[in-house]
Amino acid sequence: MSLSFASAESDAAEIARRFVAARLAASATPDYPGAVPTTMAESYAIQNVAIGLFPDRLVGWKVGGVAPALQAKLGVHRLAGAIFAGNTRTASGDTVTPLPEIEGGFAAIESEFIARIGADVDPAKTEWTLEEAAQAVDNIFVGVELAGSPLATINDLGPTVVASDFGNNGGLVVGPEVQDWRDRLDAIEVETIINGVSVGVGGSASLQGGAIESVRFLLEHCARWGRPLTAGMLISTGAVTGVHRTHAGDQAVCVFKGIAELKCSVVRAEAK
Repeated sequence: MSLSFASAESDAAEIARRFVAARLAASATPDYPGAVPTTMAESYAIQNVAIGLFPDRLVGWKVGGVAPALQAKLGVHRLAGAIFAGNTRTASGDTVTPLPEIEGGFAAIESEFIARIGADVDPAKTEWTLEEAAQAVDNIFVGVELAGSPLATINDLGPTVVASDFGNNGGLVVGPEVQDWRDRLDAIEVETIINGVSVGVGGSASLQGGAIESVRFLLEHCARWGRPLTAGMLISTGAVTGVHRTHAGDQAVCVFKGIAELKCSVVRAEAK
């Protein structure tokens, strides 16, 4: 092992350790905890270590977009981040779901469609078509992602930083299923309302390539990183009305017209 490679591994491990410790302590990280990664491979190496350090079960992944201006440089149009069981909640009826913001960190509400994988996929398959990706999904739900990190500037610092800290995921709310989703997904209108004010409208078509493109991307990404998707895994496919910064005390309603209104309250995170 070369000294430079060993040093890179050590740096990745230290960044991962600091991010995980900050998340568990619900404590903000004022600056990036190490050298900012310059490639997505470096970012995922950090996240890979952090997944092993985080004391919870991996139940899914969030997919986020990469700004068009950076796609050619980074070689990707999307990025991925781990979602854990303890950060996943189910919404029903008029329940208001609490979503924890790390004080001094980053928190944002995102209305999203959530895909569920129906069966274990071939771990050796690293190239997928849209049609194959759709067949791997057994259901789609409406939902809310809490984008969350101990690092307040995570989005400002760009996709490599976002991917290194679990893709800036802080939680997932799973709502009702979308009936006949294969026929109607692209037609569903979505609106996000925060503190009584509409802050964004959209739908699956708001995502580059649509929600199923996020599934296709993730199937390839996870296989190449040795984490092939398995039955029941959830995929938060992307913010269809935009990323809306929130703070403790804010109230949000994510409206999926004709399906459900998911109500959330942003609260102060507590140490785990």
